Amino acid sequence: MQTSKFNDYSFPDNSGHFENYGGCFVPETLIPALEELEETYKKADKDPEFHKEFNYYLNNFVGRPTPLYFAERLTKYLNGPKIYLKREDLCHTGAHKINNALGQALLAKRMGKTRIIAETGAGQHGVATATVAARFGFKCVVYMGEVDIHRQATNVFRMNLLGTEVRPVTAGQKTLKEAVSEAIRDWIASSGSSHYILGSALGPHPFPLIVRNFQKTIGEEAKKQILEQEKVLPDALIACVGGGSNSIGLFHPFIKDTGVRMIGVEAGGNGEKLGEHAARFSGGRLGILQGTKTYILQDENGQISNTHSISAGLDYAAVGPEHSLLYDLKRVEYTSADDNEALEAFQILNKIEGILPALESSHAVAWLLKNHKQFTKDQTVVINLSGRGDKDISQALERINLEV
Repeated sequence: MQTSKFNDYSFPDNSGHFENYGGCFVPETLIPALEELEETYKKADKDPEFHKEFNYYLNNFVGRPTPLYFAERLTKYLNGPKIYLKREDLCHTGAHKINNALGQALLAKRMGKTRIIAETGAGQHGVATATVAARFGFKCVVYMGEVDIHRQATNVFRMNLLGTEVRPVTAGQKTLKEAVSEAIRDWIASSGSSHYILGSALGPHPFPLIVRNFQKTIGEEAKKQILEQEKVLPDALIACVGGGSNSIGLFHPFIKDTGVRMIGVEAGGNGEKLGEHAARFSGGRLGILQGTKTYILQDENGQISNTHSISAGLDYAAVGPEHSLLYDLKRVEYTSADDNEALEAFQILNKIEGILPALESSHAVAWLLKNHKQFTKDQTVVINLSGRGDKDISQALERINLEV
């Protein structure tokens, strides 16, 4: 395997920093809860019984390992490269989010918590959290922006069926950023009995570390599977980037393999102006939001910008701190796909492969549709299909005119 200076890549440090990014910027009242979580995670990570239990549920409840599927017809449609899809859409609940929700639920059980808090945008993390709460008998409250409740009504109903209370958030833009703020406020008031299952690889330390490590099963499986099928590592990995959990889960086990390109696709939205997209590496700059220092979309006065994406799960002003470091190190290429490109990819994958991708994942597919000529026919790419698109049907109906 091709390796280089990334051989000694081992972030975050003990204080939760990914060089200039990360850290823990929260009210003093939350420090004891974060310290308890960090200590519990460190002990669990060294405990074979914890890993045995986690892997049992990954295999028998989540349905892992997920397939690495050769998209033969899409490959022929583009006339190469060879395209593989990492089928996280086949996980129980329909997305990669269940990997992290499960791991954190087991930590909550170890801490003796009785109640779970979560935030959600697209609803997939909310559904995953509601699912593990039902499985382990936790009370559960999920905060969700009023805009996202409207565009993800199916997932709201699923959470209710699972016994979870979905609390609408009506402040600000009424999307994911505001939902995170409300969840944190709840946790400040109830941390003695509640655990906050943060859904992406961001927020205050130790969340970026914990979420990444629960999601890296994606990349570990993909590496093993591609070596079995192709006998060599892939030429490129492609994943969408919102907060960044599905992408860091795929990328992390390959960071030292510098012969493998890694491409993170953000939400290009409707345009390049601030407020029209959610592409942090195209229009953002260093700042602090909701507990972490990272790239953030903000105006000239440092006020957090509104964002836009057709996919609720990518519609967020900040990105996980490890992605910011990987951007600075030029280890990952960050780019974007706009709403129309994502909608086109959503339709093409349906028609050509019979697979219904989430609008989030469609951004990754869209990048390859647009840039496939960068690769030769004998090269291989892996796209992380982070979730399925059942939740997005009503959104698609509003935008796509199909002849019936």
